[in-house]
Amino acid sequence: MGANFNLKTLTVALAALSAASITNAAGLDRSGQDITAFLQDGTYAETVYTYIDADVSGKDSSGNKIDDIAESYDFFRYGVKTDINDTFSIGILYDEPFGAAADYTGKNDFITNSNADALIQGFTKNPNLNEALVDKSIAQLKGALTPGNPGNLTAEQLQQAKGQLIGLEAAKGLAATAGEATQVEVRTESITGILGAKFGANKEFQAYGGPVAQRVRADVKLRGTAYSSATGYTTHISNDQDYGWIAGMAYSKPEIALKAALTYRSEIKHNAKAFETFPIATAAGATIGVPLSTTRHADIEINTPESINFDFQTGINPTTLATAKVRWVPWSDFAIVPSLYNDVSKVATQDDKGLALVSYDEDQWQVELGLAKRLAPKFAVSGTVGWDSGAGNPVTSLGPIEGYYSVGLGGKYDITENWAVSAGGKYLWFGDADGQIPTKQVVSNFEDNDGFALGVKLSYQAK
Repeated sequence: MGANFNLKTLTVALAALSAASITNAAGLDRSGQDITAFLQDGTYAETVYTYIDADVSGKDSSGNKIDDIAESYDFFRYGVKTDINDTFSIGILYDEPFGAAADYTGKNDFITNSNADALIQGFTKNPNLNEALVDKSIAQLKGALTPGNPGNLTAEQLQQAKGQLIGLEAAKGLAATAGEATQVEVRTESITGILGAKFGANKEFQAYGGPVAQRVRADVKLRGTAYSSATGYTTHISNDQDYGWIAGMAYSKPEIALKAALTYRSEIKHNAKAFETFPIATAAGATIGVPLSTTRHADIEINTPESINFDFQTGINPTTLATAKVRWVPWSDFAIVPSLYNDVSKVATQDDKGLALVSYDEDQWQVELGLAKRLAPKFAVSGTVGWDSGAGNPVTSLGPIEGYYSVGLGGKYDITENWAVSAGGKYLWFGDADGQIPTKQVVSNFEDNDGFALGVKLSYQAK
């Protein structure tokens, strides 16, 4: 390790490794919030495209098969960085750090019965009711309850009529979801600005930090008997942009190609608007004497989690690099709690806290180790092995994976002195998981699942 290594050839090897460092991780983690573009020497720019396809299938608690629920997804990552002088550097990074995409199909407990009349009969416990009779009965009840037109109804009969109307409207709302499937989509976008300052006798230390702008949106549909009284619930969380910050410290020793960086990202508090539809909300409210509408447009607070990343590399010999990445995310502090859903859940739980729509029990730890080797002056290859702890088990039925093990391969070719193209792939073995609904009831089991990730990167560097 005492010899000076050829930094140019080692840089070739490192670039090959980074294109393969793509994952599908615990909780809603997607990109890993990589900042290594900012840690490159000189002027540097990259654009990275990532495609992930996972197979997540299993069985519901009734023994029905659940086909692959994980929708394939892709995203981009961009980064640009330059040195102002030998002390200060600036950079801008774009990524899509958090997200989810799940869609249940087939015939199982996560699909609403396609027969609207059967849904009505199941909800009202009346085998003679159908959609046409419900519409007719609702019209009659509304006429009877019109102010100034009470007819010959007593106060007790009026109260009974109101209860019947609430129940029938809830049944009609539930019937409107006939044949629909449980679905979830969450997407985020982040732009990070970074200013770095080097110090030390040989400028071997660098402190860096800056602001982070982040947007988030989400759509969730709960369907089927797995969700019990919550079936038919839908929420759309509108785009919201809020701000956080990043800070870190790096150390480098160029003569052995050693770099180490510890980076902290703050949580970001979003105050978004959520539009909720809950067919049985009015019926639930009536049971406790609290008015609950079947729809609500209200504020919702979503705090995307803080995180800590550790990035390390060192030269082993003049053409080989060893790398390590460690990431921690406290998903146990994360929750999505829409107000109407929470209010209705208070009826079921009979407490004043209610339930979160999405939450996790444990924090995520992610580790990735790699080697990169230059095989020719313009070509290098890399390999990685990785482990992700997951965020607990049982875990939400909207993302039933308990971490993974992975292996990855990558390659990089120098097109010119400054331009290069890299490509990488990763195979993922997902941990078996039980899917649970917010009440903590286990409603599904997912085993022997896997997936793959592909990445392509175009980069420019001038020292």
